[in-house]
Amino acid sequence: MRTLKITVSYDGTNYSGWQRQRNAPSVQQTLEEAWQTITGETLTITGSGRTDAGVHARGQVCSLVTQSKLDCSSLLRAVNANSPTDVSILSAVEAPADFNAISHAVQKTYQYYIQSGRIMDPLKERYAWFVSHHLDLDAMREGAAYLVGELDFKSFQAAGSTRLSTVRNVIACDVAMAKRGPFEDVTVTITANGFLYNMVRNIVGTLVPIGRQRKPPDWIQWVLDQKDRKIAGQTAPAHGLFMDHVVYRDDDLG
Repeated sequence: MRTLKITVSYDGTNYSGWQRQRNAPSVQQTLEEAWQTITGETLTITGSGRTDAGVHARGQVCSLVTQSKLDCSSLLRAVNANSPTDVSILSAVEAPADFNAISHAVQKTYQYYIQSGRIMDPLKERYAWFVSHHLDLDAMREGAAYLVGELDFKSFQAAGSTRLSTVRNVIACDVAMAKRGPFEDVTVTITANGFLYNMVRNIVGTLVPIGRQRKPPDWIQWVLDQKDRKIAGQTAPAHGLFMDHVVYRDDDLG
């Protein structure tokens, strides 16, 4: 038996999310079926995070245990050849026997894309939330600063979630803007030791009213203090969210 670490990129538009669903296609199912076609094995591929329907990934990290004798390069090529073009394995490496993509992760980074301004870029429609207003970047950055640290993010957890603890350590929360002619590309990048369900999308949906100058930057602190999802901003649409990369405690895994 061998344990492998694979890194996967996917366009989440046509999927119900990472995790297998009974009546809808998922990324996990797509990869597991491709693997079975090649090796004959029925196995579980464990993803570092269960991205939701419509969410994309640049660097979703997965672990699996296989009996296949094929080398990593051959497996990578074969799985990609038997997968849809919107899912690709970027790398496959041998890992220690106990490697687990979820429990061994120490940091995750997500990026959320907003296309702001008065004119929508049609080429960004599938990958960014169009906000038809100019956004105050400095105000959003000031608001984002309140989110850095080991804090209780209960106000930013999706209603109905049942996590035992809602405390997470946000290492960085950065807001950047690039202008392209009439278009304004805003990127919110958040790195943390872990995330609650819909936490990033709820944070972005709370930063946008600050960018529109409807709320002051210190509203973020008040929202944190209330520990109540109902008083935070909206949940930003799924299609603007990308799982960017995952950091592991075992650096030798690549």
